[in-house]
Amino acid sequence: MLKARDIRRRIRSVQNTRQITRTMEMVAASKLRRAQARVQGARPYAAKLSEVVAGLFTPDLAERHRILRQPESIRKSALVLLTSNRGLAGGFNVNLIRHARVTLDELREAGVEVEFHVSGKKGIRFFRFRREPMATERQDISDRPTMEDARSIIDPLLVRFESGELDAVEVVYAQFKSAFSTPPARLRILPVQPTPGPAAAHARDYIFEPCSEEILTFVLPLYVRNAVYRALVETAAAEQGARRTAMKNATDNADEMIGTLTLHYNKARQAQITRELTEITGGAEALRG
Repeated sequence: MLKARDIRRRIRSVQNTRQITRTMEMVAASKLRRAQARVQGARPYAAKLSEVVAGLFTPDLAERHRILRQPESIRKSALVLLTSNRGLAGGFNVNLIRHARVTLDELREAGVEVEFHVSGKKGIRFFRFRREPMATERQDISDRPTMEDARSIIDPLLVRFESGELDAVEVVYAQFKSAFSTPPARLRILPVQPTPGPAAAHARDYIFEPCSEEILTFVLPLYVRNAVYRALVETAAAEQGARRTAMKNATDNADEMIGTLTLHYNKARQAQITRELTEITGGAEALRG
Protein backbone atom coordinates (compact mmCIF):
# COMPACT_ATOMS: atom_id res chain seq x y z
CA MET A 1 0.00 0.00 0.00
CA LEU A 2 1.19 3.53 -0.79
CA LYS A 3 2.22 5.76 2.07
CA ALA A 4 -0.14 8.53 3.15
CA ARG A 5 2.35 11.15 1.95
CA ASP A 6 2.46 9.65 -1.56
CA ILE A 7 -1.35 9.44 -1.74
CA ARG A 8 -1.65 13.06 -0.60
CA ARG A 9 0.73 14.08 -3.40
CA ARG A 10 -1.40 12.23 -5.96
CA ILE A 11 -4.55 13.90 -4.64
CA ARG A 12 -2.98 17.33 -5.13
CA SER A 13 -1.94 16.37 -8.66
CA VAL A 14 -5.46 15.23 -9.58
CA GLN A 15 -6.94 18.37 -8.00
CA ASN A 16 -4.70 20.53 -10.19
CA THR A 17 -5.75 18.58 -13.27
CA ARG A 18 -9.40 18.92 -12.27
CA GLN A 19 -9.01 22.68 -11.98
CA ILE A 20 -7.65 22.81 -15.55
CA THR A 21 -10.37 20.60 -17.03
CA ARG A 22 -13.08 22.51 -15.17
CA THR A 23 -11.77 25.82 -16.52
CA MET A 24 -11.61 24.42 -20.06
CA GLU A 25 -15.17 23.14 -19.69
CA MET A 26 -16.38 26.62 -18.73
CA VAL A 27 -14.50 28.26 -21.61
CA ALA A 28 -15.90 25.74 -24.10
CA ALA A 29 -19.42 26.30 -22.74
CA SER A 30 -19.04 30.05 -23.25
CA LYS A 31 -17.72 29.63 -26.80
CA LEU A 32 -20.44 27.07 -27.54
CA ARG A 33 -23.20 29.59 -26.81
CA ARG A 34 -21.75 32.06 -29.30
CA ALA A 35 -21.07 29.35 -31.91
CA GLN A 36 -24.59 27.98 -31.52
CA ALA A 37 -26.00 31.46 -32.12
CA ARG A 38 -24.03 31.66 -35.39
CA VAL A 39 -25.40 28.28 -36.48
CA GLN A 40 -28.96 29.30 -35.68
CA GLY A 41 -28.45 32.52 -37.61
CA ALA A 42 -27.00 30.76 -40.67
CA ARG A 43 -29.66 28.06 -41.03
CA PRO A 44 -32.72 30.23 -41.91
CA TYR A 45 -30.67 32.22 -44.44
CA ALA A 46 -29.45 28.98 -46.05
CA ALA A 47 -33.00 27.63 -46.17
CA LYS A 48 -34.29 30.78 -47.91
CA LEU A 49 -31.44 30.74 -50.42
CA SER A 50 -32.23 27.11 -51.18
CA GLU A 51 -35.89 28.01 -51.76
CA VAL A 52 -34.94 30.84 -54.11
CA VAL A 53 -32.64 28.61 -56.17
CA ALA A 54 -35.25 25.83 -56.30
CA GLY A 55 -37.92 28.34 -57.32
CA LEU A 56 -35.81 29.69 -60.18
CA PHE A 57 -34.53 26.33 -61.40
CA THR A 58 -35.57 25.05 -64.81
CA PRO A 59 -33.88 22.46 -67.06
CA ASP A 60 -33.16 25.18 -69.65
CA LEU A 61 -31.38 27.36 -67.08
CA ALA A 62 -29.44 24.34 -65.85
CA GLU A 63 -28.00 23.91 -69.35
CA ARG A 64 -26.81 27.53 -69.41
CA HIS A 65 -25.36 27.55 -65.88
CA ARG A 66 -22.42 25.24 -65.32
CA ILE A 67 -23.00 25.35 -61.55
CA LEU A 68 -26.39 23.65 -62.03
CA ARG A 69 -25.42 21.19 -64.74
CA GLN A 70 -25.27 17.62 -63.45
CA PRO A 71 -22.38 15.68 -65.03
CA GLU A 72 -23.06 12.33 -66.66
CA SER A 73 -20.02 10.91 -64.88
CA ILE A 74 -17.57 12.26 -62.32
CA ARG A 75 -13.95 11.92 -63.36
CA LYS A 76 -12.28 14.40 -61.03
CA SER A 77 -13.61 15.63 -57.69
CA ALA A 78 -12.34 17.92 -54.94
CA LEU A 79 -12.87 16.81 -51.35
CA VAL A 80 -12.61 19.41 -48.56
CA LEU A 81 -12.15 18.16 -44.99
CA LEU A 82 -12.86 20.52 -42.08
CA THR A 83 -11.20 19.69 -38.75
CA SER A 84 -10.08 21.75 -35.75
CA ASN A 85 -6.73 23.33 -34.94
CA ARG A 86 -6.81 22.14 -31.33
CA GLY A 87 -7.40 18.83 -29.59
CA LEU A 88 -8.89 17.86 -26.22
CA ALA A 89 -12.27 17.37 -27.86
CA GLY A 90 -12.79 13.65 -27.42
CA GLY A 91 -13.36 11.77 -30.66
CA PHE A 92 -14.36 14.87 -32.62
CA ASN A 93 -11.40 14.99 -35.03
CA VAL A 94 -11.02 11.20 -35.13
CA ASN A 95 -14.59 10.82 -36.41
CA LEU A 96 -14.12 13.49 -39.08
CA ILE A 97 -10.84 11.95 -40.26
CA ARG A 98 -12.37 8.47 -40.37
CA HIS A 99 -15.31 9.77 -42.42
CA ALA A 100 -12.94 11.51 -44.83
CA ARG A 101 -10.89 8.33 -45.29
CA VAL A 102 -14.05 6.34 -46.06
CA THR A 103 -15.11 8.99 -48.58
CA LEU A 104 -11.69 8.97 -50.24
CA ASP A 105 -11.81 5.19 -50.56
CA GLU A 106 -15.35 5.24 -52.00
CA LEU A 107 -14.48 7.86 -54.61
CA ARG A 108 -11.27 6.15 -55.66
CA GLU A 109 -12.94 2.75 -55.89
CA ALA A 110 -15.47 4.38 -58.25
CA GLY A 111 -12.59 5.49 -60.48
CA VAL A 112 -12.71 9.16 -59.48
CA GLU A 113 -9.51 11.19 -59.31
CA VAL A 114 -9.67 12.97 -55.95
CA GLU A 115 -8.05 16.30 -55.12
CA PHE A 116 -7.82 16.52 -51.34
CA HIS A 117 -8.03 19.80 -49.39
CA VAL A 118 -7.69 19.86 -45.58
CA SER A 119 -8.46 22.64 -43.10
CA GLY A 120 -7.31 22.30 -39.47
CA LYS A 121 -4.05 21.20 -37.85
CA LYS A 122 -5.44 17.89 -36.61
CA GLY A 123 -6.44 16.69 -40.05
CA ILE A 124 -3.24 17.99 -41.66
CA ARG A 125 -0.99 16.23 -39.15
CA PHE A 126 -2.81 12.94 -39.54
CA PHE A 127 -2.70 12.87 -43.34
CA ARG A 128 0.89 14.10 -43.40
CA PHE A 129 1.79 11.11 -41.23
CA ARG A 130 -0.17 8.85 -43.59
CA ARG A 131 1.63 10.49 -46.55
CA GLU A 132 -1.67 11.38 -48.17
CA PRO A 133 -1.18 14.07 -50.87
CA MET A 134 -3.01 17.31 -50.03
CA ALA A 135 -3.63 20.05 -52.58
CA THR A 136 -4.06 22.72 -49.87
CA GLU A 137 -3.44 22.84 -46.12
CA ARG A 138 -5.30 25.54 -44.19
CA GLN A 139 -4.47 26.37 -40.57
CA ASP A 140 -5.61 29.99 -40.56
CA ILE A 141 -9.35 29.47 -39.98
CA SER A 142 -10.27 30.13 -36.34
CA ASP A 143 -13.18 28.86 -34.27
CA ARG A 144 -15.06 31.99 -35.40
CA PRO A 145 -15.26 31.44 -39.17
CA THR A 146 -16.42 34.25 -41.44
CA MET A 147 -17.96 34.41 -44.89
CA GLU A 148 -14.54 35.52 -46.13
CA ASP A 149 -13.09 32.22 -44.89
CA ALA A 150 -15.76 30.36 -46.86
CA ARG A 151 -15.05 32.48 -49.92
CA SER A 152 -11.31 31.75 -49.74
CA ILE A 153 -12.00 28.00 -49.62
CA ILE A 154 -14.63 27.64 -52.33
CA ASP A 155 -13.98 30.44 -54.85
CA PRO A 156 -10.82 28.86 -56.39
CA LEU A 157 -12.65 25.53 -56.65
CA LEU A 158 -15.73 27.25 -58.09
CA VAL A 159 -13.65 28.83 -60.87
CA ARG A 160 -12.11 25.47 -61.74
CA PHE A 161 -15.52 23.78 -61.65
CA GLU A 162 -17.01 26.33 -64.05
CA SER A 163 -14.05 25.83 -66.41
CA GLY A 164 -14.68 22.08 -66.44
CA GLU A 165 -11.47 21.12 -64.63
CA LEU A 166 -13.51 19.66 -61.73
CA ASP A 167 -16.71 17.64 -62.01
CA ALA A 168 -17.74 17.86 -58.33
CA VAL A 169 -16.79 19.45 -55.00
CA GLU A 170 -17.68 17.83 -51.69
CA VAL A 171 -17.05 18.75 -48.07
CA VAL A 172 -16.74 16.59 -44.95
CA TYR A 173 -17.74 18.52 -41.85
CA ALA A 174 -19.28 18.05 -38.39
CA GLN A 175 -23.05 18.43 -38.32
CA PHE A 176 -24.15 20.26 -35.16
CA LYS A 177 -27.31 18.66 -33.80
CA SER A 178 -26.67 19.35 -30.13
CA ALA A 179 -23.74 19.68 -27.74
CA PHE A 180 -23.82 15.90 -27.35
CA SER A 181 -24.50 14.94 -30.98
CA THR A 182 -22.00 16.13 -33.62
CA PRO A 183 -21.84 13.40 -36.28
CA PRO A 184 -19.60 13.81 -39.33
CA ALA A 185 -21.45 14.56 -42.56
CA ARG A 186 -20.69 14.62 -46.28
CA LEU A 187 -22.18 17.36 -48.44
CA ARG A 188 -21.91 17.88 -52.19
CA ILE A 189 -21.37 21.58 -52.81
CA LEU A 190 -20.96 21.48 -56.60
CA PRO A 191 -22.83 20.99 -58.81
CA VAL A 192 -25.72 22.67 -57.01
CA GLN A 193 -28.64 20.32 -56.53
CA PRO A 194 -31.81 22.44 -55.97
CA THR A 195 -34.03 21.15 -53.19
CA PRO A 196 -37.76 21.60 -53.91
CA GLY A 197 -39.53 23.75 -51.34
CA PRO A 198 -42.41 26.20 -50.97
CA ALA A 199 -40.77 28.67 -53.33
CA ALA A 200 -40.50 26.06 -56.05
CA ALA A 201 -44.21 25.30 -55.88
CA HIS A 202 -45.19 28.95 -56.37
CA ALA A 203 -42.40 30.15 -58.65
CA ARG A 204 -44.74 30.55 -61.65
CA ASP A 205 -46.81 33.11 -59.69
CA TYR A 206 -43.95 35.63 -59.69
CA ILE A 207 -42.68 38.07 -62.28
CA PHE A 208 -38.89 38.35 -62.08
CA GLU A 209 -37.15 41.66 -62.57
CA PRO A 210 -34.47 41.33 -63.80
CA CYS A 211 -34.98 37.97 -65.50
CA SER A 212 -34.55 34.73 -63.57
CA GLU A 213 -31.29 33.95 -65.39
CA GLU A 214 -29.66 37.17 -64.15
CA ILE A 215 -30.91 36.51 -60.63
CA LEU A 216 -29.42 33.01 -60.73
CA THR A 217 -26.10 34.40 -61.98
CA PHE A 218 -25.93 36.47 -58.79
CA VAL A 219 -27.54 34.01 -56.36
CA LEU A 220 -25.77 30.76 -57.29
CA PRO A 221 -22.23 31.78 -56.19
CA LEU A 222 -23.75 33.25 -53.02
CA TYR A 223 -25.57 29.96 -52.41
CA VAL A 224 -22.36 27.96 -52.83
CA ARG A 225 -20.36 30.22 -50.50
CA ASN A 226 -23.11 30.13 -47.91
CA ALA A 227 -23.15 26.31 -48.00
CA VAL A 228 -19.44 26.29 -47.14
CA TYR A 229 -19.92 28.97 -44.48
CA ARG A 230 -22.65 26.92 -42.87
CA ALA A 231 -20.36 23.87 -42.84
CA LEU A 232 -17.66 25.98 -41.16
CA VAL A 233 -19.90 27.37 -38.42
CA GLU A 234 -21.48 23.98 -37.73
CA THR A 235 -18.04 22.40 -37.43
CA ALA A 236 -16.90 25.19 -35.09
CA ALA A 237 -19.97 24.74 -32.88
CA ALA A 238 -19.58 20.96 -32.92
CA GLU A 239 -15.94 21.33 -31.84
CA GLN A 240 -16.90 23.40 -28.79
CA GLY A 241 -19.72 21.01 -27.92
CA ALA A 242 -17.37 18.02 -28.14
CA ARG A 243 -14.70 19.80 -26.08
CA ARG A 244 -17.21 20.79 -23.41
CA THR A 245 -18.43 17.19 -23.16
CA ALA A 246 -14.88 15.80 -23.06
CA MET A 247 -13.78 18.24 -20.35
CA LYS A 248 -16.90 17.58 -18.28
CA ASN A 249 -16.20 13.85 -18.43
CA ALA A 250 -12.59 14.48 -17.44
CA THR A 251 -13.71 16.65 -14.51
CA ASP A 252 -16.19 14.01 -13.34
CA ASN A 253 -13.49 11.35 -13.57
CA ALA A 254 -11.14 13.54 -11.54
CA ASP A 255 -13.82 13.98 -8.85
CA GLU A 256 -14.27 10.22 -8.69
CA MET A 257 -10.53 9.63 -8.50
CA ILE A 258 -10.13 12.22 -5.74
CA GLY A 259 -12.84 10.45 -3.74
CA THR A 260 -11.13 7.08 -4.18
CA LEU A 261 -7.70 8.45 -3.30
CA THR A 262 -9.12 10.24 -0.24
CA LEU A 263 -10.53 6.93 0.98
CA HIS A 264 -7.16 5.24 0.48
CA TYR A 265 -5.45 8.16 2.22
CA ASN A 266 -7.73 7.87 5.24
CA LYS A 267 -7.08 4.13 5.44
CA ALA A 268 -3.32 4.62 5.13
CA ARG A 269 -3.36 7.39 7.72
CA GLN A 270 -5.42 5.25 10.10
CA ALA A 271 -3.02 2.33 9.65
CA GLN A 272 -0.07 4.65 10.30
CA ILE A 273 -1.64 6.03 13.50
CA THR A 274 -2.47 2.50 14.68
CA ARG A 275 1.11 1.41 14.03
CA GLU A 276 2.52 4.40 15.90
CA LEU A 277 0.22 3.73 18.87
CA THR A 278 1.25 0.09 18.88
CA GLU A 279 4.93 1.09 18.87
CA ILE A 280 4.41 3.55 21.73
CA THR A 281 2.46 0.99 23.77
CA GLY A 282 5.10 -1.66 23.12
CA GLY A 283 7.89 0.70 24.14
CA ALA A 284 6.05 1.66 27.34
CA GLU A 285 5.51 -1.99 28.22
CA ALA A 286 9.18 -2.70 27.60
CA LEU A 287 10.27 0.12 29.93
CA ARG A 288 7.80 -1.01 32.56
CA GLY A 289 8.77 -4.68 32.39
